[in-house]
Amino acid sequence: MATKKVVVIGGGVAGMSAAHELVERGFEVEVLERNPDYVGGKARSVDVPGSNQIDPNRYLPGEHGFRFFPGFYAHITDTMRRIPTDRGSVFDNLVSTESVMIAQAGDQPITVPVNFPKSLKALTAFFKGFQEMSEELSDDDIAYFSGRVWRLMTSCKARFDQEYDGISWWDFTGAEHRSPAYQRLLAGGLTRSLVACKAHTASTRTGGAIFLQLIYLMMDASSQHTDRVLNAPTNEAWLTPWIAHLKARGVRYTHGATVTELQVDAGKIAGVRYTDAAAANHTARGDYYVLAVPVERAASLVSPALLALDPGLQNIIKLAPNVEWMNGIQFYLNTELDMHRGHTIFSDSNWALTSISQKQFWPFYDLRDRGNGKVVCVLSVDISDWETPGDFNRKAARDCTPEEIKAEVWAQLQQELNVDGHEVLRDDMLEAYYLDSSIVPVDIHFTESMLAGLTGMEQEKLHKVFNLEPLLVNQVNTWKIRPTTVTKVPNLFLASDYVQTYTDLATMEGANEAARRAVNGILRVSRSKAKRCEIWAMQHPVWLAPFRWWDFMALVASNVVRDIRRTFSGA
Repeated sequence: MATKKVVVIGGGVAGMSAAHELVERGFEVEVLERNPDYVGGKARSVDVPGSNQIDPNRYLPGEHGFRFFPGFYAHITDTMRRIPTDRGSVFDNLVSTESVMIAQAGDQPITVPVNFPKSLKALTAFFKGFQEMSEELSDDDIAYFSGRVWRLMTSCKARFDQEYDGISWWDFTGAEHRSPAYQRLLAGGLTRSLVACKAHTASTRTGGAIFLQLIYLMMDASSQHTDRVLNAPTNEAWLTPWIAHLKARGVRYTHGATVTELQVDAGKIAGVRYTDAAAANHTARGDYYVLAVPVERAASLVSPALLALDPGLQNIIKLAPNVEWMNGIQFYLNTELDMHRGHTIFSDSNWALTSISQKQFWPFYDLRDRGNGKVVCVLSVDISDWETPGDFNRKAARDCTPEEIKAEVWAQLQQELNVDGHEVLRDDMLEAYYLDSSIVPVDIHFTESMLAGLTGMEQEKLHKVFNLEPLLVNQVNTWKIRPTTVTKVPNLFLASDYVQTYTDLATMEGANEAARRAVNGILRVSRSKAKRCEIWAMQHPVWLAPFRWWDFMALVASNVVRDIRRTFSGA
C-alpha cells in the first residue's frame, strides 16, 4: 500500500504537533510555513535585530511573550517527552518556578498561600489574602467572590456546556454591583492577567474552567509542577531540537510559503496554492490536508468553493474577529534583579502586565558577548491590555509608538516594584529592549494604496501600531459555532486553537490537542491501523466529584421542569 501524504498548512505549534504525530505513524508530511526564518509560530523566540554588536553570530534572545507550562498541561508535555536532545528529551528542559507574586503600587507584594481549600470557608480564607492589596475590598466582596468560585468548583460539565458559555465572566462574578476594587482585582484583574481575556465579554465556560485549573495548581501543596518554564530561550530549549527531529524523521519543511488558496476539485481539496519568498507560485498536493493556521488566517482561506462543500466553515469567518492582543516586551539589564523565582502579576497596571526574570532559570545560557556585552538579566513582560489608557502617559498601548510602549511599561513596572524606598528597577540598569516583532507601526503595515482605500474617518481611527499575530479569546456564545477538527470536506482537517477541544483556550496545549484530534481524524478516514493519539480531559480534585454529581442531578431536574412547562404552555 502506497504511503499517504499529508500537507500541513502552518508551522506553528499545531502544525509541528500534527507533523510529529503523522510522521510517527508512517505518513509522508510536507509543512508549509509563512515565516522565512523561524518555526513554532507565536511560541518562537528570535534573534533581536542589531543585538550582535560584539559577535556577529550571537544575538540577544527575544520572545513573542514568555513561555510557561502549568501543571495541567498534558498534551504538549507528552510531545516534548518524544523530542530527543543530547541530555534526554525536551521535557527535561522544563524547570519549576517557586512562587507567584502579586505586586501593587505603593505597598509590599503578597504571596499566594499553597494550602488547597476543601470547603467554602477555606476558600474564603484564601481570597481574604487579597484584602492586603486593597482596603476597599470588603469582607462581603471576598465572601461573594469565593462563593462564585465555589460555584464553579462544584458545577458539573453539563452546566459549563449548557449555561456558562452564554454568561460573561463579568456577569457571573456579579462585578457590575460590586466595589471598584472587586472589579479591578478579582473580577477583572486575575483573568485579565492570567488568560488575557476581558471580563465583560469572555465566556465563563472558558475563563472559569482555566481559572479553576490555575487555582487548583496554585493552592495544591502536593503539586511539584504548578508552573514551569524553559531553561533557555524557546528556540534553544525546545523548537530547534523539535524541527531537527521532525526533519530527521523525513518531514519536509518549506519556509517563506504564503498560502493563497485551497484548491477544490471533485468534492475535495485538490491542492494548496502558495507563493514563495521570491513571489513565485507553487502548488503542494497530498492525500490529506491539515489547516493549522490561526483563525484570522484560516478565515481568509474559506472560499465559496469550500463553503459549498461544508457550509459550517462559515463559522470560522464568524470567529475571526474574536481576537485580542497579548504580546511581549523584553528588557535587557546590566544588573541581576532582586526578585522572587517565578511570575509576577502587576495588580495596579492598567496594561495588565505580568513578568518573569528569565536568566535565573537559564543556568547554561551564556549572555556574554550578546548585545553590548553588559547584559546579565532578561526581564520578560507580557502586555495583556492594549486598549486601557496607561498609568502615566494616559494612552492605550495600541495608540503608542514602540518607544512610548517601552517607556510606559518600564514606568508601570517601577511603580509596583519600587516600594518603601527599595529601588528594584533603576533607569541605569536598562541596556536595551525588544518589543515583539508582530507589533508593527501602522505606517509600515498599511501601504499608501491601502491607506488611500480608507475614508478620512477610518484613517483617523487607525492606531499607532498594528498586531500581526493577535490571540484568540473565547467570547460569550461562541463554543457552539467553533468547528471540530473533522470537516465535511473528506480530506480537510482543522488543527488550531479555535476548534473545540478539552483545553478550550488559545495556548500551546490547545494547539497540540487540536493537532492530535486532526491526526485521529486522518487515521479514521484513511483506515490506518496506527495507534490513535491520546487525548486528556481537564482534571478536577476527586473530592469534588460528589458535589459535581449533585449539581448534574439538579441540572437534569431543572431541565425536566423547564420542558414540562414549555409543553403545557404550548398546549
